[in-house]
Amino acid sequence: MNEKITTFLNSDLLDKYLMGTTTVAETEQVETYISKYPEVQNAYNTLQYNLEIVAKSNAVEAPKHILSNVLDELDDAPVVSLSKRVRYKKWYKLSIAASVTAILFAATSFYFYNQNQLLQKDSLIVDEEIFDLRNDIEENNKKLDAIMAQFKRLNDPETYKYIIQGNDRARDLKTVAYINPKEKTSMIDVVSLPQLPEEQCYQIWADLQGRMVSLGILSETDRQLKRIPFTENARGLNITIEPKGGNTIASLENSVAEISLQ
Repeated sequence: MNEKITTFLNSDLLDKYLMGTTTVAETEQVETYISKYPEVQNAYNTLQYNLEIVAKSNAVEAPKHILSNVLDELDDAPVVSLSKRVRYKKWYKLSIAASVTAILFAATSFYFYNQNQLLQKDSLIVDEEIFDLRNDIEENNKKLDAIMAQFKRLNDPETYKYIIQGNDRARDLKTVAYINPKEKTSMIDVVSLPQLPEEQCYQIWADLQGRMVSLGILSETDRQLKRIPFTENARGLNITIEPKGGNTIASLENSVAEISLQ
């Protein structure tokens, strides 16, 4: 082997040629040496083989449909004739495999990135649902505690039950009052209220030694057990028809129901 060939082989031109990083002048020199000197061609074939082994060992097998689509596109591409630049078949195939591997790697990375984003989104939704569920449980527990407290008060031996029925002005009116003087609590259950004109309402009063004290407005929509102010030493309860929004002074001439608490 002459010194010229030895110097060439000791350079990195063959490596650069295989990686496609040579200049035009370097490419012409390498391809001239490959075609002219068997020693250079053998060295080139060895490097090409070794590079192919490395590429295959690090490659991920592409799905058949992706590889077929890529090869179909390459088969349909126009053929470009090369004047002096000659590429060998093995290196051509290796380039295709490397390209497919790069495409597959990018597609796989994008897929896993999307999956990760979806998982993070799903995790956030689950966390929010758990938070909402905990809030619902807390709210339900509060409601249950309130119901149990009401139930306990209703069943207290010190709680007195008073049924308030309407007079001739409101025959269908019926409410039930629960008063516990010991615990100083009052509750009322609106059973039924005859409908009034929109500009009127029902208002309940406590008779405190001849002075009427408002305990609130009664509404058909409040057909549930609710608390009303406790008035100690009240002699009775009275329900009147008042202007919409309630009144500060009871219109006793419009009384529709009353009971005595003594």
